[in-house]
Amino acid sequence: MVSTLRKAVAFVVTAVALVALFFVAVNTGSLQVSPEQLFNGLFVAYDDTVSTIYDLRFPRIFIAMVGGAATAVSGVLLQAAIRNPLADSGIIGISSGASLAAVLVTAFFPALLFFAPAFAFAGGMVAFLLVYGLSWRGGLSPLRVILVGVAVSALFTGIMSAFGSSSGSTSSSVTSLVDANITMKTWDDFQTLLVYGAAGLVLALLVAKRCDLLALEDKTARSLGIDVNKNRMFISAVAVLLASISTAIIGPISFLGLVVPHIARLLVGTTHRTLVLYSVILGAFCLLLADTIGRTIAAPYEISAAVIMSIVGGPVFILLLRKARSSYGE
Repeated sequence: MVSTLRKAVAFVVTAVALVALFFVAVNTGSLQVSPEQLFNGLFVAYDDTVSTIYDLRFPRIFIAMVGGAATAVSGVLLQAAIRNPLADSGIIGISSGASLAAVLVTAFFPALLFFAPAFAFAGGMVAFLLVYGLSWRGGLSPLRVILVGVAVSALFTGIMSAFGSSSGSTSSSVTSLVDANITMKTWDDFQTLLVYGAAGLVLALLVAKRCDLLALEDKTARSLGIDVNKNRMFISAVAVLLASISTAIIGPISFLGLVVPHIARLLVGTTHRTLVLYSVILGAFCLLLADTIGRTIAAPYEISAAVIMSIVGGPVFILLLRKARSSYGE
């Protein structure tokens, strides 16, 4: 049982770290400003340097934070819904399905770009239902979910690669989605992400108590009058929505939705309302950190935040799998 004081400390420390990282990200590059100059340039008087940073870096920073929050909360909900602590939108194919749908809309229907998250949600749901249906054998085996998810992810990724190769598409928007590159994102992209992301995060808070009930044995939950299957599917749909929103704007980010919930449980406990709120902050911090590292580690070249997350998340996934080998080897 995590104490209230420990939870409060975790929230405060992570929030302060996020604010500090924000200023680091703002000053990562050839142009740099002090906090005082930044404040004056934004709210007092026009400053050419601040204006340039505002137009070029701010959208990227805010997109990383909102996208990270959405992806992390998606992982919290997925792990609760299918009772699999190894569940992640990237691992079980949701991100690849959403990414394929977003790429097709971006390539063929650019006028519908604002609705790309809605199409990505449809693609993510198709992927999730495939994984859920193919994994079901009188119940959900964690091993089958992972194996089927990897196969479905490979299928959609292959289709997306085949589309790119056959069409010879050189669209920067399509390429940035495939590579999960936030470099050229604009305020319009942030607005789209914020509209859908805010709706998804509100829904996540509303279903948090249902996640606590799903942590019980199915028989126990049913004895309390809970429709387990209906709640599982609804929570999963919210998780797919959050993952698809982020994927539609940023591209597929693997392992973020796996790593953040595990760290959050250690710091703030297993109550899902607290987990969701804390994962918003921690997810924003982690993706912004990955993007900032990617901008600096090989400067003047950039490494995608998705690559950084894979480098960190892959070993974590292996450790978690080894830790739970007795349960997941069934």
